[in-house]
Amino acid sequence: MATFVLTGLDYPNNLERRMGAREAHLAYVAANRGRVKLAGPLLTDAGEMAGSMFIIEAEAKAEVEAFNAKDPYTLAGVFETVTIRPIRITVGAIA
Repeated sequence: MATFVLTGLDYPNNLERRMGAREAHLAYVAANRGRVKLAGPLLTDAGEMAGSMFIIEAEAKAEVEAFNAKDPYTLAGVFETVTIRPIRITVGAIA
């Protein structure tokens, strides 16, 4: 099993679209808690939501890409950019 960081950065001034999809997004993440180890919104300096970050365990990057493709935030067009990278955790642990 590998660990990946998925980062989605919102389009500018896209908070209304994010909030419109948030309930479905949170339900989707909850349904995938077996693979999503850590997740939360990225914030601006003013504390407003401006993106999302996930730590996901998967066999391959393609699984993380498939997870992202079905995320209600992705389907609603919330993210301007999405980056998926493998990570090797050297400090701390994910349960």
